[in-house]
Amino acid sequence: MREKRTYIKNAYIISMNDDKQVFENGGVLIVDDKIKAVGKIDENEIFPDTKVIDAKGKIVMPGLINTHVHTSQQLERGMGDDVDLLTWLTDRTFPYESSMTPEDSYVSTLLCLVEQIRSGVTTIAEPGGQFVPSMCKAVAQSGIRGILAKSSMDFGDNLPPIWRRSTKEELDVQEQDLKDWNNTYDGRVKVWFGLRTLFNDSDELVLGTKELADKYNVGIHMHVAEAKAEVEYVKETKGVPTVTHLRNLGVLDKNLLAVHTVWLTDEEIDMFKEYDVKVSHNPASAMRVLGFAKVPKMLKKGICVSIGTDGASANNRMTMIDEMYVTSLIHKGWRLDPTVVKAEEIITMATTNGARALLWEDEIGALKPGMKADLIIINPDSAAMLPLHDPIANIVTAMHESNVESVMCNGEWVMKDRVILTLDEKAILEEAKEHAEAIRKRAGIVLPDRFPVIKC
Repeated sequence: MREKRTYIKNAYIISMNDDKQVFENGGVLIVDDKIKAVGKIDENEIFPDTKVIDAKGKIVMPGLINTHVHTSQQLERGMGDDVDLLTWLTDRTFPYESSMTPEDSYVSTLLCLVEQIRSGVTTIAEPGGQFVPSMCKAVAQSGIRGILAKSSMDFGDNLPPIWRRSTKEELDVQEQDLKDWNNTYDGRVKVWFGLRTLFNDSDELVLGTKELADKYNVGIHMHVAEAKAEVEYVKETKGVPTVTHLRNLGVLDKNLLAVHTVWLTDEEIDMFKEYDVKVSHNPASAMRVLGFAKVPKMLKKGICVSIGTDGASANNRMTMIDEMYVTSLIHKGWRLDPTVVKAEEIITMATTNGARALLWEDEIGALKPGMKADLIIINPDSAAMLPLHDPIANIVTAMHESNVESVMCNGEWVMKDRVILTLDEKAILEEAKEHAEAIRKRAGIVLPDRFPVIKC
């Protein structure tokens, strides 16, 4: 069968290649699912049947990579507002998620993926729902990439009865999910191992998870030093802080993706550097209830810091565009230093660092020959984003979801001219409303009225 060629021309191309080159009036030549050339394109490579897209006045860059997103919490949007972390977890999230069915998880994931695609995301990493097959099916249908994991927990008084399983049961189900789904759908769908938090993970579960992750050469997705209460709990029960305990267990390694990492000491940051631990920074959810991670120090030490949105019940705004903006603001603000965490660093965090964090840097995260064709076309022609004195800064500080015009993943258009091609967005929205309300009723969650409600 003849190869399929797509040629995007006349664009402002942010390649994120090894030299971080930007090409003005440049092109991207795509052959099937891979990039063949970037920058100045040999016209002899443009065949009569090549699909040509004139991107004059537009920006082309790698698709954004969301390294921490709870797809199964998408239907929980609005349940985490104005409450502390443990109230949110024990009284809202655990009851809601434990009342979900596999079909609920599927619909929740689809809704999440609609929001991801519209905001220019081509790869997500789910840290742990309960129904990995449902999440995998949704990602496969969407056309983008996903690394999915089960939220593994084997003890804790706050666990709903339906989630109380033995260590072996938790390990067995994760291993089976991986055997069934890892590297499926042209390699777009992958399965990792997930650990929730040391509040709910025994040492035996942590060690067993590490052994399996190494056996199958995949990563571990874990909330680490997320909350002050977590660090204090680990100190009380293990005698050392969270990260030190994980080091003592032998879990700190290049295949550990540590999420939030708000309560790290300087010594623990050095441990992350020593063991090449990857970090997912979730600024919006952290700012709400957790605190401020030492991202400037991590970046200065060369730690791979990526960006994630967290879940809709903890953040509400599930867009990497907003998350890049918040990343820019919070570190400058609370340090009173406008020079830290620059725009170019943030774009790196959202692309190449995201790929590294997911152990996928050989295929995604940059526009260069041989890489998978995962890219977005940005139309800056709006009152909110113009003028483009500094296009790199504008992407971080001025861009909106509406500026993302088209999304390509694996050489296929997932969204074209703001129309999602792979999913029935209208049907998903209707299903989401029905499923969300049914789950809340089953869970028995009653939210307080913020103002007097008069039923007419």
